[in-house]
Amino acid sequence: MKYEEMAITVSDLNQYMKNKIAEDEYLNNILVKGEISNFKNHYTGHMYFTLKDEKSLIKCIMFKSYAQKLNFMPKDGMKVFLFGGVSVFERDGVYQIYAKAMEQDGLGDLYTKYQELKNRLEERGLFDEEHKMLIPRMPKVIGVLTSQTGSVIRDIINVSTRRNPNVVIRLLPVPVQGEGAAEKIAEGIETMNRNKLADVLILARGGGSLEDLWPFNEEIVANSIYHSEIPIISAVGHETDFTIADFVADLRAPTPSAAAELAVPDIYEVKEKIRTYQNRLRMGLIKKVQIMKLRYEKTMSSFVFKEPTRRVQENYIRIDNNVRKLENLMKAKQENEKTKYSELVAKLDAYSPLKTLARGYAITQKEGKVIKTKAELKSGDMVDIRLTDGEVKAQIQ
Repeated sequence: MKYEEMAITVSDLNQYMKNKIAEDEYLNNILVKGEISNFKNHYTGHMYFTLKDEKSLIKCIMFKSYAQKLNFMPKDGMKVFLFGGVSVFERDGVYQIYAKAMEQDGLGDLYTKYQELKNRLEERGLFDEEHKMLIPRMPKVIGVLTSQTGSVIRDIINVSTRRNPNVVIRLLPVPVQGEGAAEKIAEGIETMNRNKLADVLILARGGGSLEDLWPFNEEIVANSIYHSEIPIISAVGHETDFTIADFVADLRAPTPSAAAELAVPDIYEVKEKIRTYQNRLRMGLIKKVQIMKLRYEKTMSSFVFKEPTRRVQENYIRIDNNVRKLENLMKAKQENEKTKYSELVAKLDAYSPLKTLARGYAITQKEGKVIKTKAELKSGDMVDIRLTDGEVKAQIQ
């Protein structure tokens, strides 16, 4: 008999295994407990994940119709009770649990450890915004800490060189999962800082389960990021994955490609902005020159420049007017004072002793003293009598 007649196809074998399992009533209605890992909530509403314990794991799927009935959102590290049936997925030849119901059984050990460390570091202030540095606007050297193989470094290189061909990518290979990875990552950060090898660092790896991403949840890595003098962008896992490194880093990117976009400015956009600014500056200068030209023309057309002596002449006229006013004031003052003087002279003349003498009166003096009463004289005294036309001497009888 030929082998061709004896052999069955892979599809036949998988179908046979599927039928065998389907015949087992125990496997069709089974209750399993374990910890969720590699959880994916598909956009279709179906949930894909792995259920594991200390020794083994099994793939699981919960279709949308059952997932809608859950009163909680499953996540990596969560311990659950799972009810469903076991079947074979013929295309891949693997058996998995088709879950129909799920209940929480508390959080897994890793998730609990993650929350405890997160709370402790937050209390120490490692997540505070005031400690975060700004990412350089035009870095020349981009340091990358990730595995030297895989799509992560290729994505970063492709995005970075596309945005700016002149940027330098400096890769420091480090293990991104497994035992000892956290120490190597922390050592890589310290090496980059000690030797000043980059302007900004990208700490990156692809997606994975909580266990795969665990090196980025270690305290030694968090401390290295916090004490780094070089700004660090964390791009660990997928957009929905959050690690301790994401909270401590100066900036978080949802993916390694996004980290490259955040770290490297698009040189073509920068050039376009420069051209835009140049055009704005050119138009601004043209407008400024036009305004200054109009102002110059307006100034030159003013009478100050057309008749420069006119203002001087007007000031001369103003001075002449003021001088004339001053002269008039001085004349008026002089006439007023002259009138007052004449009045005072007339009054003085009216009280003059000479006027009295002219009316027939005389002044008698004895030894230069005016005699006012007869008691001041005695017989034989010589006196001087002042008349209007002179003096005469006389003797008292």
